[in-house]
Amino acid sequence: HVQWMAGLGMDGSQVAKAIASFANVLTLSLEANLKPQVQRMSGLGMDDSQIAKAIASFPDMLTFSLEANLKPSVQWMSGLGLDDSQIAKAIRVFPKCVAVALRRT
Repeated sequence: HVQWMAGLGMDGSQVAKAIASFANVLTLSLEANLKPQVQRMSGLGMDDSQIAKAIASFPDMLTFSLEANLKPSVQWMSGLGLDDSQIAKAIRVFPKCVAVALRRT
């Protein structure tokens, strides 16, 4: 996991910060958790350095379900009129925005 994070461009201090704030990141599946989250963020136009900063800032985001958290959050922001680049900026600036559980009323 440490090598994978370094491969995203995370420097030693970012990797240490991510592990210190959320040690469970080391137990997550690369295939089921880490890679799909990164692919989705990449699909929004975020580059590896931007993704690395978001993960270092809020590593918990890697545990969230794509179906239950990330996709609905992206769809909600899109429904507000934000395009992919604006959504990517929102995630870069405030990664916790993907932690919001959206529910239909």
